[in-house]
Amino acid sequence: MNRQIRKDLLGLEGMSAKEIGLILDTAVSFKEISERPVKKVPALRGKTVVNLFFEPSTRTRASFELAEKRLSADSVNISKAGSSVAKGESLRDTAENLEAMKIDVIVIRHGSAGAPHFLASLLDASVVNAGDGAHEHPTQGLLDIFTLREKLEDLKGRKITIIGDIAHSRVARSNIFGLVTLGARVTVCGPPTMIPPRINDLGVEVETNLRRAVEDADALNVLRIQLERQKVSLFPSLAEYANVYGINRERLAWLKPSCLIMHPGPMNRGVEISQDVADGDRAVILEQVTNGVAVRMAVLYLLCEGAQKEKAVEVDEMEEEKADSRTF
Repeated sequence: MNRQIRKDLLGLEGMSAKEIGLILDTAVSFKEISERPVKKVPALRGKTVVNLFFEPSTRTRASFELAEKRLSADSVNISKAGSSVAKGESLRDTAENLEAMKIDVIVIRHGSAGAPHFLASLLDASVVNAGDGAHEHPTQGLLDIFTLREKLEDLKGRKITIIGDIAHSRVARSNIFGLVTLGARVTVCGPPTMIPPRINDLGVEVETNLRRAVEDADALNVLRIQLERQKVSLFPSLAEYANVYGINRERLAWLKPSCLIMHPGPMNRGVEISQDVADGDRAVILEQVTNGVAVRMAVLYLLCEGAQKEKAVEVDEMEEEKADSRTF
């Protein structure tokens, strides 16, 4: 992901396997930093990152903040309630005023799909999508794939089943785009009311029967029901959802012994996943959280490194133009 290819991370849709692989490979080295007694390197010293979060977040926001600190970047955290957006300022004015302070990266989470893309079209600073509506959550998709690659190595031909509210899940979309690009076999499973039409056009298999969906799966990525994004109830009750689609101890018997259990959080224990499964030996949920810091370090580093290379090229071109003008 050098700057000559793209200046922003807006989604995994359209990214090549090479680009995804570069981020994952870079994250491997950054993960080692988090295991040191002193968890800090000067890689982004002098760079400024603004975390602009207009939706609630625990894991993603904390993960980005830690990634920035461990890279020695200066970071500023802004929420909707604490910004001039609460006074009626537009998103464009907020972002352009921040860029006028000579920042390098904006990390944005927003309830409207496409908000990061809008900012990226306006700003010279790099924009990282930390979740936009029900569209994409690329760094979550990357950390999920990083975790799978750690455990399964080559993902080509591996069966990954995503279970839950697919229609409203930005995590599901980013996982689908990334996993299909890397050659995995992706199955989505949930109630028909939570499966978007024509999702099979993305290269996935659709299954509404849980037992068939998890058969021979190498990993399950279990999603919560996103009630905050549903305008009408899409299932009779949470208890009935748990009874039909919840992953519990009894249903572990349907899985092959090596099958991994994942969850992007926050978990609704007792609904989509039972307490004992979430805390069981198959679960890699906390490893996903650990890997999130390394992946976000990699993304920030590569974006800033790309920007630096581009500026160096621009300076060289200017010098060449000056030399040419002197020659003639």
